[in-house]
Amino acid sequence: MPLSCSRKFTPWSRYSARMTSQSLPDFSEQIPQFCLKDGHRGGKVLVVGFGPAGMFCALALARAGVKPVVIERGGDIDSRVASVNRFYSEKILDTESNIQFGAGGAGTFSDGKLTTRINDPKCSFVLSVFAEHGAPEEIKYTAKPHIGTDKLRNVVKNIQNEIISLGGEIRYNTKLLSFSNGVAETTCGKEEYDDIVLAIGHSARDTYAYLMKSGFAIEPKPFSVGVRAEHLQSDINRAMYGESEASKNLGAADYNVSYRKDGRGVYSFCMCPGGEVVAGASEEGGVVVNGMSSYARDGKNANSAIAVQINTQDYGDTAEGAIEFQRNLERKAFSLAGGNYKAPIQTLGDFYNGISKTEPSRVMPTYMDGNVSLCDMNKILPKTVCDYLKMGFRKFGEKIEGFDAPHVVLTGVETRTSSPVRIMRGDDFCAFGKRNIYPCGEGAGYAGGIMSAAVDGLNVATAILEKYNG
Repeated sequence: MPLSCSRKFTPWSRYSARMTSQSLPDFSEQIPQFCLKDGHRGGKVLVVGFGPAGMFCALALARAGVKPVVIERGGDIDSRVASVNRFYSEKILDTESNIQFGAGGAGTFSDGKLTTRINDPKCSFVLSVFAEHGAPEEIKYTAKPHIGTDKLRNVVKNIQNEIISLGGEIRYNTKLLSFSNGVAETTCGKEEYDDIVLAIGHSARDTYAYLMKSGFAIEPKPFSVGVRAEHLQSDINRAMYGESEASKNLGAADYNVSYRKDGRGVYSFCMCPGGEVVAGASEEGGVVVNGMSSYARDGKNANSAIAVQINTQDYGDTAEGAIEFQRNLERKAFSLAGGNYKAPIQTLGDFYNGISKTEPSRVMPTYMDGNVSLCDMNKILPKTVCDYLKMGFRKFGEKIEGFDAPHVVLTGVETRTSSPVRIMRGDDFCAFGKRNIYPCGEGAGYAGGIMSAAVDGLNVATAILEKYNG
């Protein structure tokens, strides 16, 4: 049944007010300067990871005159896209170069959202850098800027090229194995360093294991898990904009919903207007979903993660337990769906009823060109998560007409919403007890999304330069 606006239509003005209330970057702030003082020399900086945090850290260092060496376990943009395409067509997963790992990080295969809750003047700098390197100029003044995965890939290439032109080096398909006393062992040989930046991304579970074994202070943290919910974009547009002629010029509508009860929240995350659900696995035998949109946001479906907060006591208050919690859900999804990286899907109506017999009809799943299998999410996700998802959909349906319609398609599982752990660091941005090791970005537990990760990379670069400028 199509969504109807006759009963619970929420005027666009309410959502517009919410949208424009976001604190926008202040472009009157002075652009940060990254430089070495006359007579001061930089050291050898090794940046591990070329997601937003590593990319902006390396760019700032390179502009200052330090010549960083970046190692990235995944491939460059072109080879990474080829690996993902092969995964889709042949179901052969490259565990080192995929939607999680490679140039630009996980954000490269996303909507390229640049919204953030942090209020830092360096956000203006980040937006300016993206625009300088090929992102649409509008990102500097729109309330909800986004680049889109299609345009973001060229932006990452251009930033990479500037770093190289300034004397930096980027070594793709090079994975960190260990490091000690100024020497890092990688899959491509040794790299010497004076300072090392760990911008490893939130899916580098093997690196987390190495750090825990090596005595780093790592604590578990809350994260979220859930499903991707797909609606027709036209239905979301109608529910959010209404039926007016003017609404046809507003573009693909988005939404942001949340509900909290008894110390636990359920909320939408990484909403992708006109996008698709993508296969984000990085380990064999596991299924992970995420969302992606092009700049035009012109796909038939809208999707977002509907995720439930997982507290540290849910998995035993240990860093190892946090990682295993995610991994176990991914393996259950893989197994129940029948392997071959099929994703479990279920209509919302069946999810409420604990059955898995209704084939999608009005909304067709977009995951991996239809490589899906009807399953009961109640048999994959913990009962608490399922209870909050059901509660959340009902609450969100009270705000957005048809959000909880029975034909809505759920695809599982969404487990990589953020890092499950935090690598502890001090006010100097160094890891506890390590004077030259800098945990950085989302993978280290200090950011959530492209913008905040990029800003954290700039903060780490600033800390390194301050040390060199002594």
